[in-house]
Amino acid sequence: MESSSSSSSSLSGFIAKATADVNGGFGLSDSRSDNLKGILLAVLASAFIGSSFIVKKKGLKRAGSSGPRASVGGYGYLLEPLWWIGMVTMIVGEIANFVAYIFAPAVLITPLGALSIIVSAVLADFLLNEKLQKMGILGCILCIVGSTMIVLHAPSERSLNSVEEIWGLATQPAFLVYTALAVASVLVLMFHCAPSYGQTNILVYIGICSIIGSLTVMSVKAIGIAIKLTLEGWSQVSCYQTWIFAMVAITCVITQLNYLNKALDTFNTAVVSPIYYAMFTSLTILASAIMFKDYSGQSVTSITSELCGFITVLSGTVVLHSTREPDPATSTDLYSPLSPRISWYIQGNGEAWKQRDEDGLSADFVTILRQDYFA
Repeated sequence: MESSSSSSSSLSGFIAKATADVNGGFGLSDSRSDNLKGILLAVLASAFIGSSFIVKKKGLKRAGSSGPRASVGGYGYLLEPLWWIGMVTMIVGEIANFVAYIFAPAVLITPLGALSIIVSAVLADFLLNEKLQKMGILGCILCIVGSTMIVLHAPSERSLNSVEEIWGLATQPAFLVYTALAVASVLVLMFHCAPSYGQTNILVYIGICSIIGSLTVMSVKAIGIAIKLTLEGWSQVSCYQTWIFAMVAITCVITQLNYLNKALDTFNTAVVSPIYYAMFTSLTILASAIMFKDYSGQSVTSITSELCGFITVLSGTVVLHSTREPDPATSTDLYSPLSPRISWYIQGNGEAWKQRDEDGLSADFVTILRQDYFA
């Protein structure tokens, strides 16, 4: 009897252990499956967004050839079908990116946005004759290698079952401190720094975009999870937290786009893009790590590998943008200045002399050549 009881007990223990192993395996499989869905959607989004830049630019060029260019206030591109194709392509990409945040953590999806830069650079080489230099190819390779490292060592998405649970994460002390510091920093940049230094310091506008952008991603991710749960049969529409996240997302998106447009209008795009990518991605990873505790349970090796991957992507982005040729001047004034402006003058005795425009000019100097440009 004792032997039979012992055997029965051993068999029960074996079955329980096997069941636990199977359940654990399925849980890990589901987590990896969600991460894979998020990765595929992020790559698809990068392909659509990167190509949309090229299609829209071709539309802008075509519209500018028959009327005022967009840079000088023209709106002829609104009648150009090619521009609208590019716009629709970008919207599809952004939707795919939004859905990717539902399945995978922000620390995985956000850095993969650098892939859109590669798509844009490669297509520009073929379709716009904007040649990709050797260092640009190196930048693309660095972005791919870094993205691969991030994918291989990315944490699994945390399982969330309600908006109330997400609200609990958003109202935990650590994230409230981050949110308070973020809002305070944005207010200082908007009302103190922007009026005085916004036109001269690139970090002012980009800082506002990046800080607000990190809060945008957190709120958008919360909305995405609420939509996913609703579609699965657990409606989150009646939860007031869902609408708070929605209002925060709308406010942040509007503010972010406003100051990003100011940055692009004031500074060179080749400088704005890598700095914005670095700050926005870094702050988003930080915010996600605080709110969702993405790195909880990960080994030091995995965390270090992912950070190295992000630094590699960042390096590739900087290298890629540093090799871009600046867009030609689009001003209608043939003599509009680009960099320091130099004028040549002749003194009364015939001696040639050149001088910067900001210097004073004596009455006995006569301009013979309006200006040269020195990059």
